Amino acid sequence: MAHIPTGALKDKVLFITGAARGIGEETARRAAAHGAHIAAVGMEPERLDKLVTELGQTTDGRHTWAECDVTDQESLDAAVATTVSELGGIDVVVANAGIANHGTVATSPADVVARVMEVNLIGVSRTVSATVAEVEKRRGYVLLVSSLAAFTALPGMAAYCGAKAGVENYGNALRFELAHRGIGVGTAHMGWIDTDLVRDVKADSSTFEDTLKKLPYPLGALTSVGDCADAFLEGIVKRKRRIFVPKAVALVAAMRPLTFSSLGDLPVLAQAKTMVPRLEEQFRKTGRTFGATSAGMGKRGG
Repeated sequence: MAHIPTGALKDKVLFITGAARGIGEETARRAAAHGAHIAAVGMEPERLDKLVTELGQTTDGRHTWAECDVTDQESLDAAVATTVSELGGIDVVVANAGIANHGTVATSPADVVARVMEVNLIGVSRTVSATVAEVEKRRGYVLLVSSLAAFTALPGMAAYCGAKAGVENYGNALRFELAHRGIGVGTAHMGWIDTDLVRDVKADSSTFEDTLKKLPYPLGALTSVGDCADAFLEGIVKRKRRIFVPKAVALVAAMRPLTFSSLGDLPVLAQAKTMVPRLEEQFRKTGRTFGATSAGMGKRGG
């Protein structure tokens, strides 16, 4: 459980995208255990319904869910309307929905690469646009889920890294824009979290997993989804500007002038000529462009 003051989240309404699995689901469960009301938003209605049903049985709070594609403004607006109607408003937004494609830019369909960036970056901006008026009414807080990938880069992750770096700087500017409205803005930067998304990548590529094992801490470290959710809740209560999971990710952020330099390129480039073709071949053999548990292309097909 997160180390937060008793009652700090009681009766707060958390609007969480990507709540059907992983970080979003666990954040919802732990926030509800602290007395929060949860609006679970995502693309897997059966899992969302099950989550909200379980929360209603184990906690005192009222909860709701909405099927929603964060790249579809109409469905986002409808999810917000449902939340306000059933829970009365929104105190906290966790813009968490995200996907990762399996493959490089050269071997992936253009729509797949674009979809990753649309969900992970444009989906965040659409979520903010849909919720900002309600959050302002309660002088609330918005947490934008970026990543350690905003500070580093690995082959096979071009779309993901680009989108997460965009989320970070979007959050930096948004913080200034919303300050006079009483809204706090934070960005979350996690390393590898033990979620379905990360497990899917490992299952489809031994090269990817081998690469992670060779990276120094915290670049290759795997953190539990529970520890990540705890860090999120602490950050929400404290209205943090930055949340790092694990905390050592802050050191990577500070070192980005080195990691994004010709010197920083050298260790990856030394392996890229052999590693990237192996990575591409392993992903090609799966016959998938997204992981086995990913909602993938959403309404646009698999």
